[in-house]
Amino acid sequence: MIRVRQHNLTDEHNRTLLLRGVNLGGSSKIPASPRVDLADPRFYNERIVSFVGRPFPLDRADEHLTRLRSWGLTFLRLVVTWEALEHAGPGIYDSRYIEYLRALLKKAGEHGFHAVIDPHQDVWSRFTGGDGAPAWTLECLGFDLTKLVESGAAMVYDWNANRPPLLIWATNYARLAPATMFTLFFAGNDFAPETRVDGMPAQEFLQQHYLGAFTHLAANLRDLDCVVGYEVMNEPSRGYIGWKNLKSSGQFRYWPTPSPYQGMLLGAGYPQRVWLHMTNKQRARVWLPGYDCIWKQNGVWDVDSRGRPQLLRPSHFTRVQGHEHSLRQEYYPRFALEFARAIRRADPEAIIFVQGEPGERAPRVSSQALENAVYAPHWYDGITLMVRRYWNHIGVDMLERRIVLGAGAIQQSFAAQLAFFRHEAETEMGGMPVLLGEFGVPFDLHNRPWLRAADELLTTRALDRSFRALEKNLMSGTLWNYSADNTHERGDSFNGEDMSIFSVSEQTQPQKIDSGGRALRAVIRPYPRATAGELLRIHYDWLTHKFEFEYRHDPKISAPTEIFVPNHPYPNGFEVELSDGAWQYRENTIFYQPDTGQPAHKIVITKR
Repeated sequence: MIRVRQHNLTDEHNRTLLLRGVNLGGSSKIPASPRVDLADPRFYNERIVSFVGRPFPLDRADEHLTRLRSWGLTFLRLVVTWEALEHAGPGIYDSRYIEYLRALLKKAGEHGFHAVIDPHQDVWSRFTGGDGAPAWTLECLGFDLTKLVESGAAMVYDWNANRPPLLIWATNYARLAPATMFTLFFAGNDFAPETRVDGMPAQEFLQQHYLGAFTHLAANLRDLDCVVGYEVMNEPSRGYIGWKNLKSSGQFRYWPTPSPYQGMLLGAGYPQRVWLHMTNKQRARVWLPGYDCIWKQNGVWDVDSRGRPQLLRPSHFTRVQGHEHSLRQEYYPRFALEFARAIRRADPEAIIFVQGEPGERAPRVSSQALENAVYAPHWYDGITLMVRRYWNHIGVDMLERRIVLGAGAIQQSFAAQLAFFRHEAETEMGGMPVLLGEFGVPFDLHNRPWLRAADELLTTRALDRSFRALEKNLMSGTLWNYSADNTHERGDSFNGEDMSIFSVSEQTQPQKIDSGGRALRAVIRPYPRATAGELLRIHYDWLTHKFEFEYRHDPKISAPTEIFVPNHPYPNGFEVELSDGAWQYRENTIFYQPDTGQPAHKIVITKR
């Protein structure tokens, strides 16, 4: 049982829980069948797909869950896309997939896992270069899926292609199709009041179906004790909301992109020069017959008497009736409350997990307005993630957007960045608990197959410094990610990413539970699962395997403190040194009872 109690997650004994878990999994972003490549015209025509078997087939579930459990990762952030639930059309739910999820989660509960359902999306949809929403959400607004790439409205990568450069897929957040969809979803009533679907405002149409799909899922899972809650949306995006000058492309991410106004013109068939490259020379229109540009329809731009386009409202997305609005301060908090109300009609005890845009401040969601909630931001070792290199002495502060030099300074910076999430949760969100929803490293560092053992050392060091930042802040977290079908050739099956802590290509001894694991010296580490009091300090050295833990005991709690101690770093056993009290050991867990009268306690574990 997991409960929200002030700024902590606790169990039925009021012990403070430290959750260690994993996102399951990267390949859940795409259908299990059929697998159709971008070069095949069926990619755009196929609507009846199946996600049954994502993240893995049921007959392999025991194998994967046993492995994760032995690694100490007992909290699952289960990736479930909107498309997986409602791909066939509005209001048509995939009952076979929901039955599969029920069976999978029932098995997870039998293995001792808890799970949060993650309504996952990246840049809106598979058809706009990411994952998430069904194809019909784009089509009902007038987008021609076959013209998205040709018109520059989105960049789409084949999941079989070689690794694309950096995070180029993320530039789609600023491109016409994804930016339009996010703007309509969160703020269509304000910025696109003329746009309707079947007589319904676009915002209400999209939100109604999103809420309907995940509420339907919640109603089918509410009797499963292992399901503790639901996230509002993975990495929400503002779209065009707040964009001050539509002719400026200064807000692009990672790669040159058209300005919003250029994107609108490209979609309407007007070629544009984006940096040094002329885009859409073939004058393709992204709009289906009978549809016109949504932003032209809503007065953002038009053509003059000579047929030349002109921008009419360069700051259209910054103010509504004289007032400034933003995703962070208004639109996301409003939707999060609506999402919570909808989910709790199906599952009244559900914990709601909230987050803001990656790299941005926390949304203005308070624990007073949204009770029983957890702040679940994402954070990555930025340099390592973006350039697929590990440099011991060069890092980046993802919040302040500055370079950090020196190994010690980098470690301090990482800890400070995570500490800021705690600060936000305490001062701006009314004392919410914090769970780091995603962190991890790419495993194709330096891409040197002939030096795989050396690169394994680098990924271990890279991942360890993220774990140390997490431990410094006494913070729960879920790694990105575990893909059961990861291979060196395909990675995680999403835009060339290779971030799974397991790979079939490295499973040289399938009969051994750890075979196929990656950077396990960093992943598998001791930690206090349930603490009878207040956590004070956690430190683990993956080289010496020395683990130190200190806490302040709560005399009102009689249940023991539980510390996970894995076999992997202690193949010959371990020694325990206590400040006081006594301990017992069973099933990879130390059960510690302190002496009465002692305010603070220390446990040290070393290899034998």
